[in-house]
Amino acid sequence: MALAGSETMDQDGHGETYIFRAVRIAAVVALYWFISITMVFLNNYLLDNKDLDAPLFVTFYQCLVTVGLCWLMQLLSRVCPGLIDFPSVKLDVKTSREVLPLSIVFIAMITFNNLCLKHVGVAFYTVGRSLSTVFNVLLSYAILKQTTSLQAVMCCGVILGGFWLGVDQEGVAGSLSWLGVFFGVVASACVSLNAIYTKKVMPAVDGNIWKLSYYNNINACVLFLPLILVFGELEHLAHFSLLTDLKFWGMMTLGGLFGFAIGYVTGLQIKYTSPLTHNVSGTAKACAQTVIAVVYNSSSKSLLWWTSNLLVLCGSSAYTWVKSLEMKKPPSHRDPLDSAKEKLLPGEKGNLGV
Repeated sequence: MALAGSETMDQDGHGETYIFRAVRIAAVVALYWFISITMVFLNNYLLDNKDLDAPLFVTFYQCLVTVGLCWLMQLLSRVCPGLIDFPSVKLDVKTSREVLPLSIVFIAMITFNNLCLKHVGVAFYTVGRSLSTVFNVLLSYAILKQTTSLQAVMCCGVILGGFWLGVDQEGVAGSLSWLGVFFGVVASACVSLNAIYTKKVMPAVDGNIWKLSYYNNINACVLFLPLILVFGELEHLAHFSLLTDLKFWGMMTLGGLFGFAIGYVTGLQIKYTSPLTHNVSGTAKACAQTVIAVVYNSSSKSLLWWTSNLLVLCGSSAYTWVKSLEMKKPPSHRDPLDSAKEKLLPGEKGNLGV
């Protein structure tokens, strides 16, 4: 699918060969898989630390690293303008205030996302966080008054079936965390709200995803501070034995680095393939991620448990396929939100998640 429409070589020998493009696409997809899967396992490692129960602080630090990396990339783009292209970002209070509504949704999204991962683990994470597509449909109707085709709704039904079957099988296995499921559902809703609010505030940052990331994470750092105080995480940090351990801070910084990198490689994958291929790649990556987690933890899962994952993945892939067909319709026959999504830059379609 990613290679569709490629040519072997121009008649005069100029241009890129089929093999070169195939290798480049494979490398980009492999890089996306590596960054995304590693980030999930790394966050699970940091959040599953029995000695440090401070998920808000972990998320706050990753946002702080992202802000630092934005400053670094801006500096490098001035030193090496031909090698690195990064927008000039200067803190503007007016812009920060305009981005604030999105930032509130953003911190809820990444916080509940991490809390879900903390309580359900990597193996069940795909199912636990599978309702984003369903909330896309519900919130598009509730907020934007936009209807969805019957085929897309049926795909959502398949996802819901997979979700409930997965919850049931986790309960049968005795490993179900209702708190983790709750966090996953809220995180899924926040992902959908994040996409809606992103479109609203994008003009405030001149349509640039990196500027949006910069302001979003600066606002998040400020908003996280009172939350850390209110939920008593400073006390947990004060009694944490590895607070001065360089390995701990190295892993924390690495988590922030991967969080920053996922936005770049997501945009890169869309650039060299297509939005549809990116979504299919993400679905396949989620499948591989689940298998790796089960094998790594030496878990034994029932056939119905695997069926729940398959239903979620197939439902998500089918929804992506249905929406891609609807995008090919003439502009007068598509939903306004679909037309708006098509105009998004590659990076804007990918750097909105965790």
